Amino acid sequence: MEPPEPDAPTGPTGPRAAVVVNPVKVDVDALRRLVAEQEEQHGWAPSTWWETSAADDGRAAAEAALATAPRLLVVAGGDGTLRAVAEVVAGTGTVLGIVPSGTGNLFARELGLPLNALRTAVATAFDGRDRPVDVGTAELRRADGSSSAHAFLVMTGIGVDAHMAGHTDPRLKARIGWLAYSDPIARSVFGNRQFDMTYALDDEPPVSTRVHTVIVGNSGTLTAGILMIPDAVVDDGLLDAVVLRPGRGPGWTYIGYRLAFNRFLHRTVPGRVVSRWSPRHRSMRFAQARSMTVELDAPQEIQLDGDPQGLVAGVSITVAHHALVVRVPRTT
Repeated sequence: MEPPEPDAPTGPTGPRAAVVVNPVKVDVDALRRLVAEQEEQHGWAPSTWWETSAADDGRAAAEAALATAPRLLVVAGGDGTLRAVAEVVAGTGTVLGIVPSGTGNLFARELGLPLNALRTAVATAFDGRDRPVDVGTAELRRADGSSSAHAFLVMTGIGVDAHMAGHTDPRLKARIGWLAYSDPIARSVFGNRQFDMTYALDDEPPVSTRVHTVIVGNSGTLTAGILMIPDAVVDDGLLDAVVLRPGRGPGWTYIGYRLAFNRFLHRTVPGRVVSRWSPRHRSMRFAQARSMTVELDAPQEIQLDGDPQGLVAGVSITVAHHALVVRVPRTT
C-alpha cells in the first residue's frame, strides 16, 4: 500500500508533531485549530497531518508519519485506529499522544485520558507527562496454515467479547453507543455455545478444557465499564487471563455475581476482605503469565481491542514490557 501524502508543513523549525486522524470519527477542522494553538503556545513547528481511509486502518499513515521523525505522534480516533497506530509506534521510542474519539475508548479510560473534551485531550497530548505501558502481541493462526501477528493494548478474546465485536450493528452502535452491545452479549450468554481448547501459560504443561470464553488482557475493563479482569495492569509486564466455564447453566449465576461486584471486591478494603475469604468457583478462573498459547479443536472468532479478526485455529499471546510511551494527564 502506498503511504498517504501529508499536508506539507510550512513555518519555523523546531520540535514537530505528526497527527494521524480518522476523519470519520473526528472534527478535523476543530482538531487542526486546537493543534495549531498548542504549536504556537509551546513553540513547535507546524505538524504533519495524515488521514486514515477505507484502505488504511492507520498503519500506513503511522509508518509515513514516523518517517518524518516527529517528537510526538498524536492519534485521533477510536480504539481500532489507536490499536493500528500503536502497532507501528511500539518499540520506536516515539511518544504517543491520544485524542480519544470512539465509542468505547477503553485504553483511554484506563489511563484517565480526557473523554469528550477535544481541547483538553489535545493539550494533554502536547503537555502531559510520559507514561510507559505494555503492548500485547497476538499471533493468529488460521485453519489454512497462514498466520499474522497483531498488537493489542486492552485485551484479546474468544467467546462472548469476540461475538460482541463481530455482531454489533455499527449503525446502532453509532446511534446509542454501548447499549448496542446488549443484543450480541445476550445471544452469546443465552446460546451458551462452548468449545474445547488446550492452553499453556509460560512454560507450564498444557491444560485441556471446555470453555465459553477466554480473554487475555493488558487492561481489565470491558465495554460498559464491566471489570472483567481485576488484576490486569497496563504496565506490570504481565498478561492476565480469565476463562469462563459456566457448564450448562448454574455457572452463569456465579459469573454474573462476580462481574456485578468485581469493582467492590477488588477496589475497596471491605471488598478485598470478602474476596479473600470467598470460595473459588470452577466457572471463572484467573491466571497471570508473560505468554499464553491456545489451540482450538475447531476454529473460533477472535477480537483484538474490540476489532473482529475472523476465525482462528490457535493463537500465541505475548507481552512487551513498556514498549509504548503514552502522554497522559499530569495529575494521574
